[in-house]
Amino acid sequence: MRATALAVALLALPVAAQDEPSTFLRALELPAHRSLMAKIRGANLAPFESDGCSGGLSTSWRVVADLFPDFADMHDDAPPWEDCCVIHDRAYHDAGGAADAEASFEARLGADAALRACVIAKGQTRREELAERYNVAPDTIDRAYLAVAEAMYNAVRFGGQPCLNLPWRWGFGYPKCVAGF
Repeated sequence: MRATALAVALLALPVAAQDEPSTFLRALELPAHRSLMAKIRGANLAPFESDGCSGGLSTSWRVVADLFPDFADMHDDAPPWEDCCVIHDRAYHDAGGAADAEASFEARLGADAALRACVIAKGQTRREELAERYNVAPDTIDRAYLAVAEAMYNAVRFGGQPCLNLPWRWGFGYPKCVAGF
């Protein structure tokens, strides 16, 4: 029930509001961070693993690249922002190194904002090349990368909460926990 309320709240808010979460959003998520912090005390951190961009994004990209060689020639066989996802995964793996629930909440928020910024920056490095290739204005490339970055940000804010039974949850390098509401 509480997870559903959190999902609705996150999806209903503009992205800018998520950068500075409301007291309501903080209150909804902090119990899960407290449960995670209790679970990781004395727990062993599993070795780091990454699937690139979770949710099938990297896998789907590779399938498309295999099917369409021209796509792979232009865009490679992995998303151009995949290294952003791996950096994000490193933060998620150990819950940002946080020692308490509030620090964990802030670290997750920072990791998610850094992912968004990294994807946007990747677009900036490719904007002229892609604009020429696709015969569009460079700001079209900027908007496309911004759209991808915002979608990824919203996806990780919604689906990356601690103590969810998902492989990409915040603190995934620690044993699974159950959110204490």
